This record gives sequence, structure tokens and C-alpha cells, in this order.
Amino acid sequence: MLKSTKRIAAITMARDDEFFLSRWIAYYGKQFGTENLYILLDGTDQKIPKNAGNAHITKLPHTQLSRAAGDKYRIGKLSDLANELLETYDIVIGCDTDEFLIVDPNTRKTLSQYLSNIKIKTSVSGLGLDIGQHMKNEQTLDVDAPLLEQREYALLSTRYTKPVVLSRHARWGSGFHHVKHHTFHIDKNLYLLHFGAVDMEMLVKKASARGADWVNHLRRRGNGTINAVTNKTAHGEKYLVRARIMQRIFRPIYAIGKPGMLGIKWVIKIPSRFKKSGV
Repeated sequence: MLKSTKRIAAITMARDDEFFLSRWIAYYGKQFGTENLYILLDGTDQKIPKNAGNAHITKLPHTQLSRAAGDKYRIGKLSDLANELLETYDIVIGCDTDEFLIVDPNTRKTLSQYLSNIKIKTSVSGLGLDIGQHMKNEQTLDVDAPLLEQREYALLSTRYTKPVVLSRHARWGSGFHHVKHHTFHIDKNLYLLHFGAVDMEMLVKKASARGADWVNHLRRRGNGTINAVTNKTAHGEKYLVRARIMQRIFRPIYAIGKPGMLGIKWVIKIPSRFKKSGV
């Protein structure tokens, strides 16, 4: 791995999420070295992935909280960790375990090289791509194969255009969706890939833990992202540029620190070169 000119750390928090956490470690460990990964595990009973290497892992006691309270608790812990790490690191990336920040392979730079050579005032965002299973064209996920080798479609989503990269002390809002008291900048070569809807059967399995009604609802109504990539026309790469411009210009009245797209939902075919990212 080429040495970065800046010190970069990646952080996340997880509970009962071994599949994505292992992939998160594999991806960011390759980018920055596992010694620069910091993971908070929500529960002293949580298993440490076999590929954790030299990652710094802290197990916290689990407290049952509502979804909103849990989100605030987690982002508070991660913001504290990021600010602590920024005393010794130049950049900290914070994201969920099913989110992967990639740089366009056309730059011919690694993620660490690219981040080291762009100007980051406080934070920077990648364009959000919410990747889902195309139910007519794609099979159930092979858990041992790269994700982008199996999925070709994504919903262009403002929800996942997140300011996950910090270069100065700041605090994220819940889910990393904004940085408090700061605006956002969407970099032209960065993309945040979200895989929460990558496989319908995986979603059904998660829903089963909540009861039969949830499973029936999911099978009957589907998932918003999966429905979109399955049923809407997929556009080409020029829509990535259009979406980025729109998200820079338009902002919701109720949240001017977040990107907007006037409610427009475009599905795109993921550029084949993105497979080079290794996700």
C-alpha cells in the first residue's frame, strides 16, 4: 500500500453486523491499514471479526434505546472519537458499516492519495449512490464475492450524500447526514456507496427478527430502493454530474445544511470502472 502524505483514520460503530463490518474492515484496512481503523462495538457480547488485524476495537455496554435516541447516542460517541483522533490524524472518515467511500478510478489515485491532495475546509462529501438489487436481472447475493461484481444499479440519493470526511473538529448530526453548523461540499470524484438494500433476502432475514408482519409487508410492498432500481429506467453516467450540480444548488428549506434534488429520483447504471474500487 502506498504511503499517504496525510494521516487518515476511519471509524464506525456496529452491533450484530458481522457481514458488513468484515467488509468495512477489508475495504478501509486496504486503503489505510487496519492499524488506522477504530471500531466501537455496541455490546460487550459482540464478536470481533476475524479480519480485524490491528484495528482498535472498543466494546461498549449495550443500552436498549428508541431509534432516535440510539442514533443520537451513536453519533455522539463517534463525534467524540473523531475529535479525539483529529489531535493526531489529519483526516477522519466516519460512516456506517454498509457505506464505502470510493474515489473515481479515472483519477488513478488511491483514496488516501486523493484525500491527501484536495483542500478540505472542515468536511467533504461524496455523491450518494444507494445500491439495490434489481429483482429482474440480479440473483441473490453471493456473500463471498465482491458486491459491485453482482450489483449494477443505484438510486441517486441525497440521503447518502454525507459529509463523512472531517479535517477539523466538528460534530456530525445523526447518521452522519450533516455536520452541525457547517455547510457541505460535494467533491467531483468521490462517491459514497450505500449497500443497505443490496439483497432482498438479506432484508427479509433482518425483518424476520421483528416479526412475521414485517416480513409479509416487505415481500408485499418491497423496499423503496429495490423497487426503484427494478422498475425505473436506468440512466447513464451523465446523470451523476447532473445530480451533483442539483445537490449543490438545491437545499431543503427545513435543512439548509443538507443537499436536495427537489424530490427527483434518478436510477443510474453504476459505471463499470467502479468495480476497480474492490468493494
